[in-house]
Amino acid sequence: MLSTPPLALYAHFPWCVQKCPYCDFNSHKAPEQIQEQRYIDALLEDLALDVPDHVNRPLVSIFMGGGTPSLFSPDSIARLLEEIKARLPVSPDLEVTLEANPGTIEHGKFAAYRAAGVNRVSLGAQSFDTEQLTKLGRIHGSADIALAVEEIRSAGIENFNLDLMYGLSGQTREAALADLRQAIALAPTHISHYQLTLEPGTPFFHRPPELPDDDHCYAMQVECQALLADAGYQQYEVSAYAQAGRQSVHNRNYWQFGDYLGLGAGAHGKLTHNGQILRTERQKQPRQYLGSPVAGRLVLHQAVAPEELPFEFMLNALRLRSGFAPELFESRTGLCWSSIQPQLTQARARGLLEIDRGRVFPTELGRRFLNDLIALFLGG
Repeated sequence: MLSTPPLALYAHFPWCVQKCPYCDFNSHKAPEQIQEQRYIDALLEDLALDVPDHVNRPLVSIFMGGGTPSLFSPDSIARLLEEIKARLPVSPDLEVTLEANPGTIEHGKFAAYRAAGVNRVSLGAQSFDTEQLTKLGRIHGSADIALAVEEIRSAGIENFNLDLMYGLSGQTREAALADLRQAIALAPTHISHYQLTLEPGTPFFHRPPELPDDDHCYAMQVECQALLADAGYQQYEVSAYAQAGRQSVHNRNYWQFGDYLGLGAGAHGKLTHNGQILRTERQKQPRQYLGSPVAGRLVLHQAVAPEELPFEFMLNALRLRSGFAPELFESRTGLCWSSIQPQLTQARARGLLEIDRGRVFPTELGRRFLNDLIALFLGG
């Protein structure tokens, strides 16, 4: 039977100082003057459109992503958070994350973000190698990462994530490990460690850099995972590693097929309402988004067909190293566990999936070929 899962909120900020050549997110080079107040107004108008259906559901997390949300002033962030909390109930231990670029951090700014209600930061380090940062189109240097961490800690924010990539152009296993050691030395509570991939529509896709082959990347992954484990970072998702008690509330909600409101240009949402699972999507281009009436920004608002739900669920839940209980599948999709027995049987026969002690989880082979495992659930 379909139940109502936890509710989170994602607010998208679509501007960056410059667009990185590997990035396929909805991000755009910032104009000389960002219309901060107009954009915050638009986010709150989006929220007002969604709140009536979810007014009695407390938020477990708020995530401000991009783009580069740290381009916005603390006053703007404070206004947004105050209005969200005025319109929706929130969990007593609400997680509020702000994504930031080390190259956009100013002295004292994070103390003001902390005062506004931010209690977690996700910092886009990507690499500590100067040459690699240049290749990746990043605007910061290695020293800026340490300075940013110092600012975050000085502000009283102890819970922060570092994003780090491997499989970079010309990168050796030794260089990938050196990057990771520098990240660990800064003692973040959480590390997102993921392989650089060539995404369609990006400059890197059209003019590919020479990247290490799959075998070299897998060797990097294995050695880096061992280093992370030795340093006390537990892998709980494909690319997420956390100290004890520091797993991301917001991202775990995604991976457990929870609900989330999506506000802002190009933002997606997933909501359980009136016995249906709905997908929402906002107008993508910032100029069109800001120029449209609030109802006109909602370009997608439709129910997910029952036959699509097994794939949608597995796309998220199978990323978790610990997997999931069959009861979670039933409560989050409204489908019977028996409805996916043929796919489960096939996955187990291929050595991609295991069911043990009431939990379903990918095997080591399944984690390596996760896309193949998830694809078995296409079409229900």
